[in-house]
Amino acid sequence: MRPVIDPDITRAATLPGAFYCDPGVLARQRERVFARAWHLGADVRQLEAPGACVPAVLGEEPVVFTRDASGALHCVSNVCTHRANLVVNAPCNVPSLRCRYHGRRFGLDGRFHSMPEFEAARDFPSDADHLPPVAFGQLGPLLFASAAPAFALDELLAPVRARVGWLDLAAMQRDPAGDRDYQVAANWALYCDNYLEGFHIPFVHPALSGALDYGAYQTELHPFGTLQLGVAADGEDAFERLDAGRRIAAYYFWLFPSTMLNFYPWGLSVNVVEPLAVDRTRVRYQTWVLDAARRTTGAGAALDRVEVEDEEVVERVQQGVRSRLYRTGRYSPTRETGVHHFHRLLTHFLE
Repeated sequence: MRPVIDPDITRAATLPGAFYCDPGVLARQRERVFARAWHLGADVRQLEAPGACVPAVLGEEPVVFTRDASGALHCVSNVCTHRANLVVNAPCNVPSLRCRYHGRRFGLDGRFHSMPEFEAARDFPSDADHLPPVAFGQLGPLLFASAAPAFALDELLAPVRARVGWLDLAAMQRDPAGDRDYQVAANWALYCDNYLEGFHIPFVHPALSGALDYGAYQTELHPFGTLQLGVAADGEDAFERLDAGRRIAAYYFWLFPSTMLNFYPWGLSVNVVEPLAVDRTRVRYQTWVLDAARRTTGAGAALDRVEVEDEEVVERVQQGVRSRLYRTGRYSPTRETGVHHFHRLLTHFLE
């Protein structure tokens, strides 16, 4: 299945329903989209001390972030170059990396150090015995990485830095009590479709709708993402700094393909969307706080309730796209530009 999305949104049809139901499409997405994307990997504060190691999974790629004795950060493959055992299984602090399968050792920069019982091996060690380096970068406390990036991280994060760079991101404090894992009985892309438009807010989210000025809601398109501007309704909590004269209740950034950075006056809520099966998705919520006193006010309040409301409608859509009587829909040219942009990026990467 190779759908084409018309670049003219006023003429374009959406992705066909079968796109969200085909395991073969998901397999291609894993290889051509997720394997080439940037993923949220770790909190840099977990790596403050020399010797700190934090494993992560980028889509399906195991990696490990480390800080060596000189203070330098690294990100390398977490797969031993001997027999593919995972080298680091949990956050730890160590002078070097040691595979617990057969004892192969690596430096914290991934370079091969030693291996027992290999004295007779010819042309050993070689460059193939080092743990391959992985590209990574940082936004505030957030570390992103990609094993095979299709575009530069700066291209992805530049709109975020330009719009909210005035926030003291380095001062954000991780709040594990705000973390959540949700299981959604729907395709990952349907979850993203729903996130990428404010069109449904008055119909699905009554409380959130009261905190936002729906008439002023706006979506901006960026090369590898979008920004939805949630303008605060009268009397609702908003950032002190005006944005083109507007009081902003929330900056909703979507980073292709499946990371959402939601900035509120109280801090940052991150959604990481992970496909588990063609009709099953895990959404990981992570929370960083700037002003705890504002946690229960404005558009950033009651996020659990908003999530449940979204899940209910997305799961019903998953049932609907299986219908033999449904093929494609159309986009609202005023309200669904973000969805159209996502579909064009997705089909481009799948070509």
